[in-house]
Amino acid sequence: MNKGTITKISGPLVVASGMREANMFDVVRVSDKRLIGEIIEMHGDRASIQVYEETSGLKTGEPVETTGEPLSVELGPGLIGSIFDGIQRPLVEIMKIAGNNLQRGIEVPALNREKKWQFTSQVNVGDEVTEGDILGFVQETDVVRHKVMVPPKMSGTVKEIADGEFTVEDTVAVITDKKGTEHPVTLMQKWPVRKSRPFSKKLSPDMPLVTGQRVIDSLFPIAKGGVAAIPGPFGSGKTVTQHQLAKWAEADIVVYIGCGERGNEMTDVLNEFPELIDPHTGKSLMERTVLIANTSDMPVAAREASIYTGITIAEYFRDMGYSVALMADSTSRWAEALREMSGRLEEMPGEEGYPAYLGSRLAQFYERAGRVISLGSDEREGSLSVIGAVSPAGGDISEPVTQATLRIVKVFWGLDSSLAYKRHFPAINWLTSYSLYASSLGKWFNENVNSEWTELRGKIMKLLSEEAELQEIVKLVGMDALSPGDRLKMEAARSIREDFLHQLAFHEVDTYSSLKKQYLMMKLVITFYEMSCQALEKSADIETILKLDEREQIGRFKYIPEDRIDEEYEKIERSLASSLAEAEKGERD
Repeated sequence: MNKGTITKISGPLVVASGMREANMFDVVRVSDKRLIGEIIEMHGDRASIQVYEETSGLKTGEPVETTGEPLSVELGPGLIGSIFDGIQRPLVEIMKIAGNNLQRGIEVPALNREKKWQFTSQVNVGDEVTEGDILGFVQETDVVRHKVMVPPKMSGTVKEIADGEFTVEDTVAVITDKKGTEHPVTLMQKWPVRKSRPFSKKLSPDMPLVTGQRVIDSLFPIAKGGVAAIPGPFGSGKTVTQHQLAKWAEADIVVYIGCGERGNEMTDVLNEFPELIDPHTGKSLMERTVLIANTSDMPVAAREASIYTGITIAEYFRDMGYSVALMADSTSRWAEALREMSGRLEEMPGEEGYPAYLGSRLAQFYERAGRVISLGSDEREGSLSVIGAVSPAGGDISEPVTQATLRIVKVFWGLDSSLAYKRHFPAINWLTSYSLYASSLGKWFNENVNSEWTELRGKIMKLLSEEAELQEIVKLVGMDALSPGDRLKMEAARSIREDFLHQLAFHEVDTYSSLKKQYLMMKLVITFYEMSCQALEKSADIETILKLDEREQIGRFKYIPEDRIDEEYEKIERSLASSLAEAEKGERD
């Protein structure tokens, strides 16, 4: 164990000499208060350390001690439903010991060492196992079966295995390798956070992560194992959008990282999540959620750790064969922490003072997402989808963090403050947003929902873009100057915006739309537009068409419960055909 002494203190950056035997990214204990830090730069025997706790009161000459291990997380039963800080300290357990204020240097294990878990084995003595194979499981919550896997780089014959109640440190199995060495296996593994967990094979992203949010699923879908960014200014609905995705997305596990967000916003999350009822199971959403809270008033260096802590926990559940959704709110605050540490290290700044390696660090994070075949002989398929909120200053998406993120992610849900101001939520701008998965996922939607899906999506996108062009003319000469065909186009686009894209997160029916319902809603709007165009050609009056009662029925369709959508759809379609036929007849008469 290498010991050194503090020679310089600059905020969260501490420089120590006498550290020649230490390694990059080793975890160190700083001063007699034993603050947690990590070595981020080495010059001879001088180590630059980013400290994950408040450094006020430290003095030069105080000791620094290296643990010889990289920053690692504990992976095992007890993760689900827990609330950790950025370096995986359990905040609820710390509160029991130290009260509401987080004390410096406090050491509490991430996973409870006393709680006993009921382990049920799935292999027998004498079985051959390899890395990633499932030895057994623990029923962690009512909805999550925690699979106990053979750690990476371990294989051999099962010498001992037992059912029963164990703590996370107890040995549940012993594996003998080819050399005859015995390796004990516990319920808990440790894994360095900066190193991605291994897998057998990466799969192409050709299945959608269904979210039940119409603007996302229909227009800008994300694939299972895909990456998306939600940039938007203050008050445009980033957090509510992420809450909706956490609640409704087809994910078995949700990992939510509050990275540098305001304390009161994180408090809302911590208060709301336990009360949210998981629509898939009827239980609390916390029964499949891990929360990592690292607010803006916590030490800046821990923001970077929180991002890696979260994604390592997410990879662990992906390896079990689960679909995992990770929400990072927000990567801009993490980038600001990088900028501050870079400045204190006196590195050459890049654009707007951010470090030159900003883009590569963001890429290292987002590239850990994916749909994979996990290690193990049973070829489990798991996926990790990452949705990162970006908070550009003043809503300016041309700033470096947003631009570096957009070069990496394939889905851009651009939140618009003007839409939010008009109370149009989700405030995702359909003209600036995009999804590079849309074409590859189109085949899945056509085969699994309806063969017309991609065609309808194309027609809707075309109507919305043509409406934007017509809006410019309307501003100059007014609506009356438009031809009947263009007025109809404007009305159809308005229906798409107000009836289809606008979705109430707090309405018991409208909060979630199944893919079938989304298809029927798209079909209704396009049917109205195309049948009305035909009626206009047969000299029907545009004013009569715009005043049809069926317009209101199409608008109310989103509030129809799932079990009645088929009959309601047929009723509206029949009524529409009849009303338009009358409109044509009336004009001829």
